[in-house]
Amino acid sequence: MKRKEFLKSALLAYPALKSGMITAPLSAPISDNPTEDEDYWKMVRGQFSLSTDSTYLTNGTMGVSPYSVIDAVYQRTIVVNSKGQYGGGDHEAIAAIARFVGADADEIAFTHNVTEGNNIVAEGLPLNKGDEVIITTHEHVGGALPWLNRARHTGIVLKVISPGKNAAETLSIIESAITKKTKVIAVPHIPCTIGQIFPIKEIATLAKAKGIWSFFDGAHGPGMLDLNLHDTGCDFYSSCCHKWMLGPKGTGFLYVKKEMLDVLKPYMVGAYSDSGWDMLSNPPSMKGYAPSAHRFCYGTQSSELYYGIEAAIKFHETIGKKVVEDRVKHLGTYLRGLLAELGDKVEMVTPEELASRGAVTAFRLKNLTMQQFQEKATKENFVIRIVPENNVNCIRISTHIYTQKSEIERFADLVKRAVV
Repeated sequence: MKRKEFLKSALLAYPALKSGMITAPLSAPISDNPTEDEDYWKMVRGQFSLSTDSTYLTNGTMGVSPYSVIDAVYQRTIVVNSKGQYGGGDHEAIAAIARFVGADADEIAFTHNVTEGNNIVAEGLPLNKGDEVIITTHEHVGGALPWLNRARHTGIVLKVISPGKNAAETLSIIESAITKKTKVIAVPHIPCTIGQIFPIKEIATLAKAKGIWSFFDGAHGPGMLDLNLHDTGCDFYSSCCHKWMLGPKGTGFLYVKKEMLDVLKPYMVGAYSDSGWDMLSNPPSMKGYAPSAHRFCYGTQSSELYYGIEAAIKFHETIGKKVVEDRVKHLGTYLRGLLAELGDKVEMVTPEELASRGAVTAFRLKNLTMQQFQEKATKENFVIRIVPENNVNCIRISTHIYTQKSEIERFADLVKRAVV
């Protein structure tokens, strides 16, 4: 079966449909207002194998894959194990990612997760003792440790800032932290802590004007936002496919702007990262790196997972990237509105500014600790995330296209009962 036929069958005629687990294949919305077409989103929900025993409200921790992705991985696994085929530099999946995030295929490298991409950038940039890197108090451990490790063995200086209450204030804070020694601005696109959307296009523009490299941890960008990396102007962007993209677990990518390919040095190499090597020459030689971001890929890789990535992207594109963004932002706003009805009993942590928030809602309760509330939520079968990192100390809810408004309403009712 040809690859396109394979992916079409995984999306439109996969075993989940045949077995009756779902009632209809995924289709594009036809409503004039798909954002609030609840019947359409019920159909979308039916594409997932989510348990009815609990309510999953932490997509920002781990996205759940639709049946089409699960089946694409499964079917490809059968092929691999029956014919002995395995994965290498899978250019079709790379091209799909590039299309999805607004980049060129030769600017994309496969990774296993955001952390791997963060390490490639942190270790690969030519930094010296005393050079400064701007990071934030809202880093995920996978965003903080690569830079802390580089500081430990190279002696770079980390300048830590906290984001402002809106995009303009955050940009101003970053600009104020820049000195003549600043070499990199390495901040999240959307921090895992409170879901605040950073103005990355403006940050990249600022960095370029100052002769500084811009790098964004984009774990929460693709799949939540209709992203175009070329439009942002950033130099490097690391992301994963298993959160908002709804792809297979253990998949990610690194974007390296073409002009930055020879700036960033690979620190791990293997098959597919070179342009040739010769162990019989004297001395043995490596001709050079692959002439693209594929130089950051190395060794045996999983074609099963790459087929799953393509299926996940096809799933998003069938609905429409902008439709997905509008819906998840709408759900975030809907939850925020319900919590606002509780007045000063709830303290919103995610910014009010619309441009600075998306599908993640972070808040605190005046009369309950986050641990006490999580215990109540768990007893009522809600799966949520609390944020103890760096004393942020808040409750974080992250909803996606499979989340139903009725689930948000039930959660808001739980909060109401908890604070009364």
